Amino acid sequence: MKLDQKLQRQLAELAADEGLELLAAEVVGSGRNLVLRLVIDCAEGVTLDQCSAVSRQASAILDVEDPIEHAYTLEVTSPGLDRKLYSESDYERFAGNRVRIRMQPSYREHRLVLGELLGLADDAVRVRSDAGQVIELPRDEVFETRLEVDWDAIMTKEGKSGR
Repeated sequence: MKLDQKLQRQLAELAADEGLELLAAEVVGSGRNLVLRLVIDCAEGVTLDQCSAVSRQASAILDVEDPIEHAYTLEVTSPGLDRKLYSESDYERFAGNRVRIRMQPSYREHRLVLGELLGLADDAVRVRSDAGQVIELPRDEVFETRLEVDWDAIMTKEGKSGR
């Protein structure tokens, strides 16, 4: 289920008024477990107070617009360290980072691709695999792309490595 464009624009404007960007408005789950997830971001990161402010304001808009016929949970969140890539600009912005790409079930050549994101070229996601091979994946066959978190580097940087 997708929200209509008018409602998505309203939610994006709400986020912009708070100095944030609405990356996605996703409806996930089903039945009593339905969740309307708003993913917000900004260059400095997202605070809990910002999530709360957007949640309060979005609730008011959603009460008026009533886009979902039955009960659902509103979730306002940041993209997190293992952020999902949503737009073409994300693929360029995060080029050089390690990613995990899951392909659509119908795509037979690769199911899961791990490697360094090289960006987009001609409607294909370009990745350098761990073996050094450059792989081009059709963008319309990509189910989900997420940044891979290098926990060893983070823990070493923070001085918390158990080694």
